[in-house]
Amino acid sequence: MRLFSFLTKEIAIDLGTANTIIIYNDKVVVDEPSIVAMDRKTEKIIAVGKKAMMMHGKTHDNIITIKPLRDGVIADFHAAEHMIREMIKMISPKKSLFPPVLKMVICIPSGITEVEERAVRDSAEQAGAKEVRMIHEPMAAAIGIGIDVMEPTGNMIVDIGGGTSEIAVIALGGIVNNKSIRIAGNDFNADIVDYMRKTHNINIGERTAERIKIEVGAAITDLENPPEDYAVHGRDMLTGIPKEITVNYAEIAYALDKTISKIEAAVLSALENTPPELSADIFRTGIYLAGGGSLLRGLDKRLHARTKLPVTIADDPLRAVARGTGIALKNFEKFTFLIK
Repeated sequence: MRLFSFLTKEIAIDLGTANTIIIYNDKVVVDEPSIVAMDRKTEKIIAVGKKAMMMHGKTHDNIITIKPLRDGVIADFHAAEHMIREMIKMISPKKSLFPPVLKMVICIPSGITEVEERAVRDSAEQAGAKEVRMIHEPMAAAIGIGIDVMEPTGNMIVDIGGGTSEIAVIALGGIVNNKSIRIAGNDFNADIVDYMRKTHNINIGERTAERIKIEVGAAITDLENPPEDYAVHGRDMLTGIPKEITVNYAEIAYALDKTISKIEAAVLSALENTPPELSADIFRTGIYLAGGGSLLRGLDKRLHARTKLPVTIADDPLRAVARGTGIALKNFEKFTFLIK
């Protein structure tokens, strides 16, 4: 054991567009929305995570809520740095006499540019990290699902997050073929807002759209165990008065159809560009779904109908990427060539 190794804190971070998850000592210690609330005048951070999310869409002129990540990459450097710093503090709220040396492994989208990657690294370093390493999200998802990524067998991962959908074919510890599209959970929310406005003449916020997606979101119109209809509250566009309407899963499936079709097209495109030997493997192993978007009811059946391949949803898909990042951190020597 290295001298003063107890002063080193090794953490794995899934820096997501919608949620940020931090793993420390093999446990999920932070699972918070990726959002900060800031005072406009002083530029002081008022709240981070769940507390900031409760303020989202309800602020007055002096307070602004910021989502530092857009499409899986950092859009607001200042806010991202403060968010990472505050979330790291959540790991151990007690102040230490000797601040720990932070070693981080952060997962990033596979389609990220060098400039965007540098922004993630710089934000982490500004937040106090002495060593920052990166791992691509599809690889982290595969490890988190429990796939042996070192085997000479092809596996297809579809990770649908908040800002990006990552589609990758993995074999021999590397990404053979990948497609990263900036269409994901946030687009589902935007589709729901748009549908409510056009069909029901009701204005709803982003948080309400997210709630509708969770309660009655679906990818197909003929579910075996359909959810109960959901009461939606918003502002009537004609009268301006708050009102309530009821929506069912079939309506939401119709609203999300175009966006889901784009994800399907990306999956088919990735399959077309896969080497024949790996295609033979994928015929047997099928497609693995991870990320929050994979929780959409009937999405696995819809992909199966389109590709005729077996589709498996990961256990706890929301945390599959974070779990894989944590495993990569713990087995650093084994996965060293996967981590940049």
